[in-house]
Amino acid sequence: MERMTDVPENFAHSADPAQVNDYDSFAEAYSAESEKSLVNAYYERPAMLALAGDVAGRRILDAGCGSGPLSAALRDRGAVVTGVDASAGMLALARRRLGDDADLHVVDLSDPLPFDDGAFDDVVASLVLHYLEDWGPTLAELRRVLRPGGRLIASVDHPFVAYTIKDPRPDYFATTSYTFDWTFNGRSVPMRFWRKPLHAMTDAFTTAGFRIAAISEPQPDPAARDLFPDDFHDLSTKTTFLFFVVEVPSSAAGSDD
Repeated sequence: MERMTDVPENFAHSADPAQVNDYDSFAEAYSAESEKSLVNAYYERPAMLALAGDVAGRRILDAGCGSGPLSAALRDRGAVVTGVDASAGMLALARRRLGDDADLHVVDLSDPLPFDDGAFDDVVASLVLHYLEDWGPTLAELRRVLRPGGRLIASVDHPFVAYTIKDPRPDYFATTSYTFDWTFNGRSVPMRFWRKPLHAMTDAFTTAGFRIAAISEPQPDPAARDLFPDDFHDLSTKTTFLFFVVEVPSSAAGSDD
């Protein structure tokens, strides 16, 4: 699920778990905002597409596809895209964008995926892993549905940013949750995320059987300089997201035992 990342004015440490991360309740407003926002449209999505490279003919799972902007961009580049998301409301918007024949499924990434082993050449996970306390089961499933040589391309909140939202900072080496409020059309919505140190992220990938191919801290699209003159400098000089490309070994020998 793509999301905006502006540092919130209303930071909170606690919220009712039943009330947080309810994308169905604000799907339309969120989709409209992220469609053209600086961090999504001119930073995160272009970076994911650049890391994906030539995707013509590749079978790609968009894990946490939201309303489908990344799926649409990948499909426009010739990929065969399947999308999953936990929010039925977001998937309804994705179907509106992609068409009635789009391959979309309501799936919580904490649960097993409804796909065969090796079904995909690539998985893209755009700003979704930081919703999960334990990456292990999800990464194991993403690893399972990728063919040998397949790639997982993922973006997450940069761990440096996650530990500077509140002062004093918590233990960097602990995995901790935090919540803050997003505001859409005057309505405040609590969101919960999990922060973990960089080594915990890389360890999770390797434990799941991936080989790390790239860790990236890209720059925003230069076109954003004129469109967002007040915010472009900050985005181009401060950490925001961290991007990973991790691969399934081409030979599974010894990697799955």
